[in-house]
Parts: sequence; C-alpha cells; structure tokens
Amino acid sequence: MRTLDQWLSLYSESHQNPTNKNIHRVCVPLIMLSLLALVALIPLPEFFQQYRVNLSHIVVFGALVFYFLLSKLFFVLMIGVATPMLMVAHLTNQSMATKEAAILWGAIFIVAWIGQFIGHKIEGKKPSFLEDLAFLLIGPLWVVAPLFPRFR
Repeated sequence: MRTLDQWLSLYSESHQNPTNKNIHRVCVPLIMLSLLALVALIPLPEFFQQYRVNLSHIVVFGALVFYFLLSKLFFVLMIGVATPMLMVAHLTNQSMATKEAAILWGAIFIVAWIGQFIGHKIEGKKPSFLEDLAFLLIGPLWVVAPLFPRFR
C-alpha cells in the first residue's frame, strides 16, 4: 500500500493549475457532503435503523479504515471533516421531504462533478480516479493536507 505522501504526490500531479486547485478545494467537499447526504436517504433494514445507523455512516466507516491505515493523524482529521458533514446531511434530510432532499443533493453532486471536469479540462490532465478509484478517497485528504503541512 502506498504511503500518504505517495498518494498525495500522485494526486497533485494532475492538480497543478491554480484554477483547477481552487475548483477542487470547493468541489471535493461538496461532492463528499452531497454523496453522504444522498446515501443517507437509502433505507437500510430495521436492525440498522434501531441504532440510528444509515448508509452514510457505513460509507464513512469504510473510508476511515482506509485513512487509519494511511495515517493516524489524518484519520482523526477526517473524523473532524466527516462528522459535521454527516450532521449537515442529517439535519437537511430531516427538514425536507426525501424527494426534495434527493433533488437538492443530486443537483449539488452533479454541479460539483461538472466543476471538477472543467478544472481538469483547464489543467489538461485526466482525473486521477480514472487510473485508480482509491483517488476518490485521496481527494478529501488532498484538500485537508495543506492545512496541516507539519503533520505529513
């Protein structure tokens, strides 16, 4: 398995253009938030519901296992990123009808992905996840990592 620095270095290769970087700094968190909110709308069996667990919790848990294996510090940081996103997703989903919430989050998800592809068009390089799907989990780390350069 690659190290955190190796993943971030490889991801950075296709994210050099300042405009593309800025687009990603906005769109990656929006994609993460909207994805968590959308999957939270998918009903799970009663067993999970009695513990107030939804599919977004399971998705976050899987991502956190990956982050834990990469870096204990970034594992903790990503808990700090994912927790407020889960809360926003939950509160928003609870305040709207399911169909309305799905339309809202679906629109954000699509617009953010369009932004990502525009950024890569400007960059002149393909998105990293086309080479390895694990880069979909590296994007959020790449956004957070510059905030904590001493800890890498």
